[in-house]
Amino acid sequence: MAKYLVRNLENAPEVIHSLCGKSIRIITHRDTPEINIHVTHILDGVKHYHKRTNEVYYILEGTGNLELEEETVEVKPGMTILIPAGLRHRGYGDFKTIVIGTPAQTPDDEYTD
Repeated sequence: MAKYLVRNLENAPEVIHSLCGKSIRIITHRDTPEINIHVTHILDGVKHYHKRTNEVYYILEGTGNLELEEETVEVKPGMTILIPAGLRHRGYGDFKTIVIGTPAQTPDDEYTD
């Protein structure tokens, strides 16, 4: 990895439609195995989990809900939610969140039941 990395939304290397929604992948496992940074627009996500990656959601804008296993949490801007590896989760509503994953999420670490 280079000494440092500078990116913004406009030059992010990946934009995908993930199980959560449209995800702008600013820093990915290709940059470092340690962490990923995504900005994701969530409307109606699919319940899923990661076996290796812990996630932190920081809600930027909008409102909605996060299902965390069998509980539902209402989300709004400024909230931070820690989602440990193995915890089934999904978001719905209309909100944008920064998703920080550690270690960095790889494409093979996304599971549905």
